[in-house]
Amino acid sequence: MRFRYYTRMQFADRIIQLIISVFLIVGVYQFYFWCQRNHVAKPRELRSPIDDRIPYRPRWVWIYSFLYYPVIVAINWVVTSPRHYLYVVISFMFLLGLQMFFFTFFPVATPIEWRTCNARRGRSERFLAFVQTFDARSNSFPSMHTSVATLTALHLFPVFGPWAFAFPILIALSCLFTKQHYIIDLPAGALLGWVAFSCFKLIY
Repeated sequence: MRFRYYTRMQFADRIIQLIISVFLIVGVYQFYFWCQRNHVAKPRELRSPIDDRIPYRPRWVWIYSFLYYPVIVAINWVVTSPRHYLYVVISFMFLLGLQMFFFTFFPVATPIEWRTCNARRGRSERFLAFVQTFDARSNSFPSMHTSVATLTALHLFPVFGPWAFAFPILIALSCLFTKQHYIIDLPAGALLGWVAFSCFKLIY
């Protein structure tokens, strides 16, 4: 019964929204990169003993990168109307604003040795090194990957139920095992995602 959401919109509408979503994702990352270059303070580190105990597992980069975007785009297939889609987009824009506030005014960076441990041995490490050429050590707190994944899961929950939360859990683990984030970044990111969804529920 839940998948009747799909039949409420024309296929052409969903294709158009899919194209718009791709452009929005590309556009959002321009703001992300802007924050990397425009900190108002020197980035600090939030390293804890727990972070040092988490092993480096570069194979998780495939989850970090290739699970992330397709699931976000999947929202296009569960929205029920153009109005619903518009308000979903607004919720992600609001989340972006929250993230930019932290990235600009309270910048946090991961330790440089977390990058130098990548010896570029094998496909996973080479691809992770490629990702890191765009994704600087800063913009760590809160985890944008986790916040976006949480917001996405909350939007997908009416269709997929509790299974939707496997997405932010896997993304959070990939953030840790690739040494892209501190452990404290994850609950902070999840909280921002929940705040953005709560605002969506208030206005939609």
